[in-house]
Amino acid sequence: MPDPHPAGSPPPLPGESPFALSPATRQVVVEGPFRLRAGGALPRVVVAYETWGRPAAGGDNTVLLLTGLSPSAHAASSEADPAPGWWEAMVGPGRPLDTRRWHVVCVNHLGSCFGSTGPASPNPSTGRPYRLDFPELRVEDLARAAREALRALGLRPRVVLGASLGGMAALAYALQFPEELEGLGLISAAARATPFAIALRSLQRELVRADPAWRGGAYPLGRQPVTGLRLARKLGLISYRSAEEWQRRFGRERLPHPPQEPFGPQFQVEAYMERNARRFAKAFDANCYLYLSRAMDLFDAAEHGEGSVEQALARVRARRCLVAGVRTDFLFPLHQQEELAEGLREGGTPVRFAALDSVQGHDAFLVDEARFGPLLRAFLEELA
Repeated sequence: MPDPHPAGSPPPLPGESPFALSPATRQVVVEGPFRLRAGGALPRVVVAYETWGRPAAGGDNTVLLLTGLSPSAHAASSEADPAPGWWEAMVGPGRPLDTRRWHVVCVNHLGSCFGSTGPASPNPSTGRPYRLDFPELRVEDLARAAREALRALGLRPRVVLGASLGGMAALAYALQFPEELEGLGLISAAARATPFAIALRSLQRELVRADPAWRGGAYPLGRQPVTGLRLARKLGLISYRSAEEWQRRFGRERLPHPPQEPFGPQFQVEAYMERNARRFAKAFDANCYLYLSRAMDLFDAAEHGEGSVEQALARVRARRCLVAGVRTDFLFPLHQQEELAEGLREGGTPVRFAALDSVQGHDAFLVDEARFGPLLRAFLEELA
């Protein structure tokens, strides 16, 4: 198989992303019309991606890695970009996703703002950003865009792996294209969102839309509804980690020099949330956030099984499946991963299931290398 990423690959397409991209990021064009599950079509789709390792001659070593809501395709460092990625401990030579054996491709979701087509991208018919003219997104569209991007590169994934929104998208891939995968990895994922998660994300979206700077979605690029995004991110941060971890990390530690404004932050945990929220508000497009957040709420695997999650999971034909969850995760609670594992087993798919005791809640897959690393390594070794 020829190298789909030759030296001298073209730089990112102009205007596709209003945010900075990694020097390692490449883009592939999927010619349209790209029809969307909820209706409508895009005239073409650009998908940003990064790779580690090399495709085998037989093309049987590609792992498609699908991200959560906010990361870019920069999952790990490389020669092209030595900056650590969002899954640095997991991807690379000798790491659980061992790039001496596996060819790892991480894509930026359709609808995101890091090089893939989304609400912040130029609408070819107007030359201006799509904004709310972008059609409604579903998780199935994210999965299909990733698949078509790989096909345009001459690749076929042997394994599809994702966490959180990425886990939903990995499941959507397996439901839409059940005969294509040997391995399926679902981490802190779900067949559909709980009412709690829907309520929380609904409030996050309302906080963004209530910011006067949102301007009905028509804010100028570079002039984000920062206040709304900050508050939405803070609410998200509270749900991403467990109360026990907040206690261990911060306790009731006070700031050494608290600000003087009335009701300003007094505690270290408040300062941490503010720093994180400000970084996010500068780095992620508000409309992209709204579209991807809504897609998570709308996803329901039962739509692929005549209203039954069990019938939908019986469609999966992977040779091996990994399902992992965390006991302290209340955004994607453990019973959702148990439902996935049980449904896949009943449908005939061999499943490796793990209920992990990490204190770090939903975000554990990002930071708890000691628990997730061996699990991922063992799963991939079963497929080697």
